[in-house]
Amino acid sequence: MAKRLIPSLNRILVEKIVPPSKTNAGILLPEKTSKLNSGKVVAVGPGARDRDGNHIPVFVKEGDVVLLPDYGGTEVKLGDKEYVYSCI
Repeated sequence: MAKRLIPSLNRILVEKIVPPSKTNAGILLPEKTSKLNSGKVVAVGPGARDRDGNHIPVFVKEGDVVLLPDYGGTEVKLGDKEYVYSCI
């Protein structure tokens, strides 16, 4: 479903990872510990060009796990999944 959004230039599409609310042993985790914003890269743009026209490739690839800034990127919701469309 996320393949409908194709990043351009040096942008990436990241699927947010929802941290578990309890451990395997059944211990409930407080909400404050689950505030780490991380996600899995779903799609990567082709890269940008510098002033001389040389290609600058994007240094992340699909499948990489990245940390997301609190107020960075554009949040997109497709179906029941949340994505972040961001610039590198």
